[in-house]
Order: sequence, then structure tokens, then C-alpha cells
Amino acid sequence: QVQLVESGGGAVQPGGSLRLSCAASGNIFAIKDMAWYRQAPGTQRALVASIQSGGPSTYQDSVVGRFTISRDNAKNTVHLHMNSLKPEDAAVYYCRMDASYTTAPYWGLGTQVTVSS
Repeated sequence: QVQLVESGGGAVQPGGSLRLSCAASGNIFAIKDMAWYRQAPGTQRALVASIQSGGPSTYQDSVVGRFTISRDNAKNTVHLHMNSLKPEDAAVYYCRMDASYTTAPYWGLGTQVTVSS
């Protein structure tokens, strides 16, 4: 059974920083893409950033220059460094991983990020 566990969420003031981490455990291998999504109340879950196994990454326009995604393939871990946080960044952040041997993605349960003064 595969589990993705996110950590690092919390409450910060505008302009603050957080580092989210997501670690996969269980029988998971050959991970192609790793990504972070977020969902605020009343909205749909949306892609924030993704990174391929070879390293190329993409970002939602609203986080370019503020967020950085990175991965550790040896540890099946993905991180999201978030700087200059804004109130509109507040949401539940979900980790997603796609493996080459299945079409069904793996999802974490989410970690809450709150940005307020």
C-alpha cells in the first residue's frame, strides 16, 4: 500500500515562508511526475507546481518567482519552498505522484497553509 504524507504546513503572516514536504512510502517506484496542488474553500483543486523525473518544473503563474519545487528521487520525496506568501496562497496543499506503471495517481491527505496577519 502506498502512502503519501505531507508535512510543513502551518500559519504564517503575509510575506512569510514555509517549506512543505511530501514523502512516499510503500511499494512505489518509477515515479515520473511529482506535484503540489492546492484547494481553498469553495474552489477546485488546482496545480501549483510540478516536477518531472528529469528535473524540468512548471509553476502556476501566480507563484512564479516565489515558490520552488524540488525532489529527492532516492527518498521519493518532493518539497515546495514557499516565499513571500500572500493571503491568497492560503489553502490545503496536496502532494501528488504519478508512477510509470499505473494511470492512477497517488495523493496525500493534504496539509493546511494559513496566511494572515
